[in-house]
Amino acid sequence: MSILLKGAKTISKHSSVHANSNKITPGRFRPCLAFFLLITFFSALSFPKPGRSNQESPASPSRPAAAPVVVADVTGPIVPVTARYCERAIRTAETKGATACVIRLNTPGGLYSATQELVTAILNANVPVVVFVSPAGGWAGSAGTFITIAAHVAAMAPGSRVGAAHPVAVGPPDAARVPSEKITEDAAAWARSLAQMRGRNARAAELAVRESKSFSDAEALKQNLIDLRARNLEDLLNQLEGKRVGLGSGLQATIETGGAPVQELPMNIAERFLLAISNPDLAYLLLTIGMAGLMVEIYHPGLIFPGVAGGISLLVGLYSLGTLDAYWGGVLLIVLAFGLFIAEAFIVSHGVLGAGGVVSFITGSLILFSNGPPGIRVSIWLIAAAALVFAGLMVLLVTAVVRGQKRPVSTGQEGLVGQTAIARTDLNPAGTVFVAGELWNAKAEDNMIQSGEEVVITGVEGLRLRVRRKDQ
Repeated sequence: MSILLKGAKTISKHSSVHANSNKITPGRFRPCLAFFLLITFFSALSFPKPGRSNQESPASPSRPAAAPVVVADVTGPIVPVTARYCERAIRTAETKGATACVIRLNTPGGLYSATQELVTAILNANVPVVVFVSPAGGWAGSAGTFITIAAHVAAMAPGSRVGAAHPVAVGPPDAARVPSEKITEDAAAWARSLAQMRGRNARAAELAVRESKSFSDAEALKQNLIDLRARNLEDLLNQLEGKRVGLGSGLQATIETGGAPVQELPMNIAERFLLAISNPDLAYLLLTIGMAGLMVEIYHPGLIFPGVAGGISLLVGLYSLGTLDAYWGGVLLIVLAFGLFIAEAFIVSHGVLGAGGVVSFITGSLILFSNGPPGIRVSIWLIAAAALVFAGLMVLLVTAVVRGQKRPVSTGQEGLVGQTAIARTDLNPAGTVFVAGELWNAKAEDNMIQSGEEVVITGVEGLRLRVRRKDQ
């Protein structure tokens, strides 16, 4: 009974609590406040911090793309088309707002005028120009030395070298000595000026010109001719990050290569064609083929194709030689040689004109690029092969002419001598004979010849033939 009472009492207490449940008491407020604070704390942890929203993340497409790095490749001699290609690469880098324009350089040298054009473009560029002598074992010789020193940033790959920049003049050595001395003085001053402008070793740059001194990549870095060494393009871009350079406009630029896309800029079709025909060997071949084609057309008029092909080859070859600053004395000697070859076919000189043409051809070929810049030479083996071919042709031509002179005449009145005729009247000693479908007056050299007999013509005297019996 007591147990039941206690239970009833308990129920009565709970009933009183429920009856007052709609009143807020301090005891009930504290758990609610704690729960609210706990939810707020975890919500704050889950929200992004100010300034690091998803819209401002590095991977967001709305963020401006990084400035690219434009890369151009220069391999081979520095010629006008090479300079124009590098100028186009620099302009492209400026247009795209590139962080840098990298010129990968591997050249034995080139033309002084083309080098000046390219260096001027680098000095006046509104984008940092980086010259990277690569690949490993590459060379920035002669003209390449000026281009490397002029760059805002100069770099070299392991095993590469730079230097041997002594200028040379095309032409005979004695005639070119004085102009060459003047060019050397100008080139030395130019090298010093470029080195001083870029804060590099002016003395070492001058030695590369005056004494043809060459430096390895490690020596060039030690001598302060270059700024850094890099294994490859990736290594170069890593080392360029954050580097500040002064532009031609007087402004300072910071190279930011971290994450920058690399855009290769190859030569277009026109530049590749012009570079191909700027090869000294190819220019020499075009000139030779052009002259040979015109010779064939003159020997055999009406063939047309040799004349057309020869004319085009000749003009393209002359253009190529002009861009390569060929010595025009050599070109004129080659032209004279072909003139003598043509004259040999029409003038009986017993080979004198042909021999003179071969001598003129060889001499002109040898002095075409004599004392010229490195990398711009005609192969001596090509000259020898061309000379042998034309000498052989002249021998065949002279032999054919001599054989033709010894061959009996087979046309005209002289061609009648030795032919057989038929007497149409008695020859005692004069009469008529029938030969080659015609009647001729004839005179017998021996006794009377009767009509119908066969006679042999022994000579022609005006319009009368001398004849004798065939059996005699």
